[in-house]
Amino acid sequence: MMNKKRPKHLALHKIKLPLPGFVSILHRISGVLLFILLPFLLWLLQASLLSIETYTQLLALIAHPLSKLVLLGLLWAFLHHFCAGIRYLALDLHIGSSLAQARASSWWALGVSLSLTILIGVKLC
Repeated sequence: MMNKKRPKHLALHKIKLPLPGFVSILHRISGVLLFILLPFLLWLLQASLLSIETYTQLLALIAHPLSKLVLLGLLWAFLHHFCAGIRYLALDLHIGSSLAQARASSWWALGVSLSLTILIGVKLC
């Protein structure tokens, strides 16, 4: 018989998600961010190549702190999506698929993406 005392709704804020699950969700979020903001990135590229006037206007736009924050978020999204994607490719090839190795690779993917974001962000700002 089924237990009739099951909850009617899930309290998602009470669920303890393991690190590989957290990295998986961040991988999906970063992919969505990259997909949604791709037209913005293409517009930035087009504006930078159009003329010297639009290039200088673009430099003034990018100098704003909010623009730097958005670009830093895009940088994180790219780097996290890249690092986690390599992790998932390795898991698909059955490399590091044990529980301990999967948790370690989650730490590595998260740590490398955040470290590279900080390093490149400091260099660019």
